[in-house]
Amino acid sequence: MRLFQLFARFLSLWLVLFGTPTTALSLDIHDSASLKEAASTAARGMLKYYHGNEPGQTPGTLDNTWWEAGAMFMTLVQYWRVSGDSSHNDITTQGLQWQAGDDHDYLPANSTAYLGNDDQMFWGLAAMTCAETKYPDVSDGPSWLSLVQGVFNNQIPRWEMETCHGGLRWQIHSWLPGYDLKNTISNGGLFQIAARLARYTGDQKYADWATKIWDWMASSPLLDTKTWNVADTTSVTNECTTNGNEQWTYNYGTLLSGAAYMYNFTNGDPKWLDAVDGLLNASLRIFFPPMYNNGTVLSEVSCETIETCDRNQMCFKGFLSIWMAYTATLVPSTAERITPRLQGSAEAAARQCSGGEDGTECGVRWYEDKWDGKNSLETQMSSLSIFTANLMLQSDEQPVTSTTGGESKSDPNAGTGGRSRKDEPPRKITSGDRAGAWIITLLVGVAWIAIIVWLVW
Repeated sequence: MRLFQLFARFLSLWLVLFGTPTTALSLDIHDSASLKEAASTAARGMLKYYHGNEPGQTPGTLDNTWWEAGAMFMTLVQYWRVSGDSSHNDITTQGLQWQAGDDHDYLPANSTAYLGNDDQMFWGLAAMTCAETKYPDVSDGPSWLSLVQGVFNNQIPRWEMETCHGGLRWQIHSWLPGYDLKNTISNGGLFQIAARLARYTGDQKYADWATKIWDWMASSPLLDTKTWNVADTTSVTNECTTNGNEQWTYNYGTLLSGAAYMYNFTNGDPKWLDAVDGLLNASLRIFFPPMYNNGTVLSEVSCETIETCDRNQMCFKGFLSIWMAYTATLVPSTAERITPRLQGSAEAAARQCSGGEDGTECGVRWYEDKWDGKNSLETQMSSLSIFTANLMLQSDEQPVTSTTGGESKSDPNAGTGGRSRKDEPPRKITSGDRAGAWIITLLVGVAWIAIIVWLVW
């Protein structure tokens, strides 16, 4: 009997991995209804891993990761905008508001001790997506725009001139591994937030910060504006003179998207067009290898072929997909290069979404014609992102601003407790202060005398 059960389990696994699925994602890349159906299926598969809306669970949280929930909601908001499917909006709003934190800056008390700047940044980008897509503000909580401003106001004071002449560290707290690193996704993420806030609000201070962050990165080993190489990290231990040069899609994507926003905001400044073209061409060369359908299928090349992608890395190419779609709409001259790559990647992803019991679970390696046996929230999110990116291309709708239909309320002091960041003048010392100080001094003196007497005795 035991031998029979083992054989049955082996046969079941064999059929799942290698058998022909009874169902698969059928996709006509030129048909918006087909794209919406594929995106809807991927979204439902992704949300099977989310339990924050269930009784006894914490809204806006995922098992063993906090930042990915923010990325998940960001993807769902963009999906809602281009599909019209509002079936996931309640849990999205609940999660984004629940994790906002007491100061409305996405540093919730139950997570703050182990967060990095990049973790907080992804939640800020989710809120920014809400503002730019006219996702409705809530009546009993902070506005989406104010939450982004809260993240910006919280991170800017951590800009560190003492080491490497600027830049954000990867981690917020010194006890976390990676605190001695300054990395691209943290600095590039803040750059993108600043660029998007500049375009949305029209406030020059955000544009000035975006330029400052960009220029610092270009002066560091993180960004080479001659070769358009984007490194992952640099270390304060040697004053940022070397880099960790792993190539990741989301590093290129966050800088590409931020540069596209700055190009649009500045009405075509050549500096930003040069940045967009340089980063886009590098991204197409590195992450769309010629052997994958003539260079039209996106791949996380540093880990996919050797099957070492961790759960974080399985998300990355989904972000690049959507940020490339933004770039195509904000910088129209790039659309001719971007569109065929995003279309080819969506068709490949649909073929890879052919696993599991229902034949629609999505794997990692889109360049393979059948399911690779992997399935997770992250693989579902990346597939949802590539389908959504193609819907964005079809809609050709630019993100709104405060002057083109944006309705989310601004709060420039968000995240500061309503106070200015400037130091407050010291208040005058009162007689009560003097009396209290005298009493404390007396008590401390008596305590020291008692300790000395005890030691001598």
